[in-house]
Amino acid sequence: MRLLSLALIPVAVLAGCAQNAPAPQPEPDFDRFVEMAAPYGAILEIPEFEESPAEVEATVDQVLAEADVALDRMAAQDLSVVTFATTIQRYDDISYPVATVMNRMWLMKETQPDARMREACSEAVARMNAWIISVAYREDVYAACQAFLDRYTRGELPRLEGESLKLMLETMRDYRRSGLHLDAGTREQVAGLRNRLNELESEFDKNITEAQVVLYFTTEELDGVPEGFLASSLQSDGRHLVRTHVTSDYLSVMQNARLEETRKRCNFARYTIAMEENGPVLASMVETREQIASLLGYGNWADYQTEPKMAGTGATAMNFVQELVQRLEPKFKDEVETLRKLKAIDTGDENAELQFWDFRYYQGQYMKQRFGVDSEALRVYFALPQVLEGMFAAYSQIFDLEFEQIEPPQKWVEDLELWLVKDAASGEPLGMFYLDNFPREGKYNHFAQFDIIGGKRFPDGRYQRPVVALVCNFTAALEGEPALMSHNEVETIFHEFGHAMHSILTRAHSTRYAGANVARDFVEAPSQMFENWVWDADILSDFAVDYRDPSKKIPMETLAAMKEADLATQGIYYRRQLSLALSDLRLHSGDVSDPQAVVNAATAESFFVPQAGTHFAAYWGHLTGYDAGYYGYAWADAIAADMATVFQNAPNRYRDREVGMRLRRQIYEVGGSVDPSEAVQRFLQREPSNAAFLQTLGIDG
Repeated sequence: MRLLSLALIPVAVLAGCAQNAPAPQPEPDFDRFVEMAAPYGAILEIPEFEESPAEVEATVDQVLAEADVALDRMAAQDLSVVTFATTIQRYDDISYPVATVMNRMWLMKETQPDARMREACSEAVARMNAWIISVAYREDVYAACQAFLDRYTRGELPRLEGESLKLMLETMRDYRRSGLHLDAGTREQVAGLRNRLNELESEFDKNITEAQVVLYFTTEELDGVPEGFLASSLQSDGRHLVRTHVTSDYLSVMQNARLEETRKRCNFARYTIAMEENGPVLASMVETREQIASLLGYGNWADYQTEPKMAGTGATAMNFVQELVQRLEPKFKDEVETLRKLKAIDTGDENAELQFWDFRYYQGQYMKQRFGVDSEALRVYFALPQVLEGMFAAYSQIFDLEFEQIEPPQKWVEDLELWLVKDAASGEPLGMFYLDNFPREGKYNHFAQFDIIGGKRFPDGRYQRPVVALVCNFTAALEGEPALMSHNEVETIFHEFGHAMHSILTRAHSTRYAGANVARDFVEAPSQMFENWVWDADILSDFAVDYRDPSKKIPMETLAAMKEADLATQGIYYRRQLSLALSDLRLHSGDVSDPQAVVNAATAESFFVPQAGTHFAAYWGHLTGYDAGYYGYAWADAIAADMATVFQNAPNRYRDREVGMRLRRQIYEVGGSVDPSEAVQRFLQREPSNAAFLQTLGIDG
């Protein structure tokens, strides 16, 4: 997921309302939703996207100029009479239009088919990030906020509580984290480094987005790869094109190609993408982050990044990762040996070693041979339209929602979908989401939810309902059949839709806390919990049917075998996740001169030895936005497993509306306005436990 953190130093963002092009006329059914929103004091708007680089530049010019004027007025007020509304709250209000435009620019730089627009939007994001950094160092704005804090501390103003109190405390904490308490020279140095880091991160992201590495294979070299992929990748010269930068292409080869040399070649290409361009950029990023952390008084960047999260310190995050690595060691070794034996049989070499480029293939073979599970054969049960229908049904049932599709008045790609969400009981419109389903040149190459218009309570009392986009890369349909998904892709879309609901269902008042703007090591937990739904026989019975014969549902014995197979390879799956977390934390835990060596060493220590000459981290987009934060996936998994037990123990299990509505109220609606530990405990109605998480890994608690 990608989202905007509305702290003074942001993480990432996406889209909103254009201000220059003529507004396209919405469909009549959308007008009906706008009318329905009015009685609830809600605003529902379809985003309007810029259509040329000139419009992009004009929009950014306008929104930043207006924000500067508003900040000037805020700073110029009489500091002896400042209030919460004229300082802390006002700053949040001023941030909102900027965040909305930045959202739009971020989405377009990742999805626009036009390379000129991607370039313009990338430059816009870099420019706006630089502006945000500069605002964080405006001493006059800080002075106004500090004047309010002084009045508040002296008891001259009413006591704050709830979201308002949290907003005040964390806004002032962010000023400290920006170094406003330091001397002028140090502040200037930190600000310069932050601008430098912003430039480096923008360059790093751009190089990843623009990277394209294709390989050509003969049909013989792709022996074992699904017929559908072979048909879609066939070129006029009889060879097959594999886009190693597109995850679905890469996995089709790595999971199915029988020839080791094919897998090795594909793996090398994938793990050297953008290496020449981004290797030096990453080294500079890591060095700059450490310099900033040192000037601000932190031991390292990991300590700086984890301070506002649940973990609190880099050491806590590192201990969490290392303990899990150790706990999984016996299971990991057993699983590797099991797969190694399959390779030994395959190659006729009893001493064969399982290599980095082997594990995905032999995991698939193990599932087929030991459990009778052929992941490719299961695609016929997961036609994309059926999966979406089943997913909407599952979410609507527990959250009491309704979904309605309308025609987007403006599209960045022809097959774009737009859906409206409303509360089923009251009819209140809650927001909208786009679906951008298939890969194309220049598009973000994984799966993610992007904020477009965030939730926000305006000073006049009206509430802006959110709009988001789900950017996916499913395997496109072949002629005569629908797009077919792997079970893993089904799991992924259920996960990402959880992020969309987290954003859309929000009722947090502040820009900073709306939707999924929560602690970064908690943000994945609610969505990861929903991955359980696609392993439940009752839920799958609704939509996992053979598209060629709807009377045939996915066999329950197959599902049981899938569950057993999944548990049987959790050691390998999680050690890979932990190798990434360990790599990330080590990159950001002190002076690092050679990121490639650090990441490859951490990977070899906790997973497999990387192929010589590869530099995966150069193509690792998480290093901007999730830097010193990848551990959060496992951290959130532990919370998600615990939360899932509430549904598992409910009378109607994953269909239980009472538990679902508690999840909606206690987790989804509050966003970041409530501390995540408190929100989770309210939902659980008990103290948290790691027992369920350890059980999902196949190890004792």
